[in-house]
Amino acid sequence: MAHRRSTALPYLLIAPSVLFLGALFLVPLFQTAVLAFQSGGSWSMENVHRMVDDINFTDAVRNTFSVVLLVVPLQLALALGMTMMLRHVRRGRDLILWVWSIPLGISDLAAGLVWLALLTDLGWVNSLLFRLGLTQGPQSWLTYETPWALLAAIVVAELWRATAIVFVILLAGVQLLPKEYEEAAEVFGASPWRRFVKVTLPLLRPSIQTALILRTVLAFEMFAMALALGGRNFPVLVSEAFNWQYGSQDYGVAAAYAVLVMLISLAATVLYLLLLRVPAEQRS
Repeated sequence: MAHRRSTALPYLLIAPSVLFLGALFLVPLFQTAVLAFQSGGSWSMENVHRMVDDINFTDAVRNTFSVVLLVVPLQLALALGMTMMLRHVRRGRDLILWVWSIPLGISDLAAGLVWLALLTDLGWVNSLLFRLGLTQGPQSWLTYETPWALLAAIVVAELWRATAIVFVILLAGVQLLPKEYEEAAEVFGASPWRRFVKVTLPLLRPSIQTALILRTVLAFEMFAMALALGGRNFPVLVSEAFNWQYGSQDYGVAAAYAVLVMLISLAATVLYLLLLRVPAEQRS
């Protein structure tokens, strides 16, 4: 009897979380999927066809993937560099960690408005360039006529805002790494770079996997930053779902966009799970 109770205890402890997840996530998710594939009270692909035929659909897909493919690898590289540097800091470590983590406390929209104030025609960047004599007047960085500058602005803003998420996850993983492996590699004459590539990175694989999954899913859901800096000049998938939901009052097409974002996020998650498969000995 006691053995049966000890076996059931973990399931009883996670039961409230499972019920909460089911009630507030799985049920709305199922309802959204049903809404996406229903039209006129019957099952139909009409909403999907209207989404694909949307004039902004191709641009939204291209812009979303452009940001994700640029931002996520850069954030991983920056976070790894920040983690390795902080690992060797002895004095002022807490202060550096606090400064680097500041963007975590700023909302997406607030960060977007900050960068809008920097990059708008009369913003601080243009004012500084003009005072230094590098420009003759205000330069437009965030218009449909400068798509590459707009993309670059959103990428830089996302790097500033969300690299801290990856950094915190990797830092937590580094602090749990056993030092014996690196010490043994150093004794056998391995260079710092070789120790990083052959020892640290493989041991960090679970943390890297978690960070990439979380950051990629959040990047595909990017909305406030693109809205603040680009508006309708830089459509992304989530902004198009928002426009169909509240602008056009067409819940079916908005649901189709939501389902598409979910499927892309699930595909990226499965890809990371396969490519960065964690060995059994590192799971415990």
